[in-house]
Amino acid sequence: MSDPVSRLNAALEGRYRIERELGEGGMATVYLADDIKHERKVALKVLKPELAAVVGAERFLAEIKTTANLQHPHILPLFDSGEADSFLFYVMPYVARARRSPRSASSWKAWWSSAGRLSG
Repeated sequence: MSDPVSRLNAALEGRYRIERELGEGGMATVYLADDIKHERKVALKVLKPELAAVVGAERFLAEIKTTANLQHPHILPLFDSGEADSFLFYVMPYVARARRSPRSASSWKAWWSSAGRLSG
């Protein structure tokens, strides 16, 4: 069971079931998952294990703590976080969105940039 998704599904069995990858960054991968207990779709963000082994998990844990304490109508809440089979993860609501036009994509980037300034 060397496939990370298979390992992650096994580690989270009974809690979450990964459907597919939504995106990947330098530090983590975000998956669309089923929250089995609450019967809802969620976004599951998982720190890359190889990064945790080299750099440590402190930055990701700080991100979880910061996210858990944010309260704003335009910021998604943190549902859950934890560690499973050496995977650090946190869970947020999944918000499906329509395909973005180039104009809305630039608006999204501007919003994300301003959100970063607010939180840091």
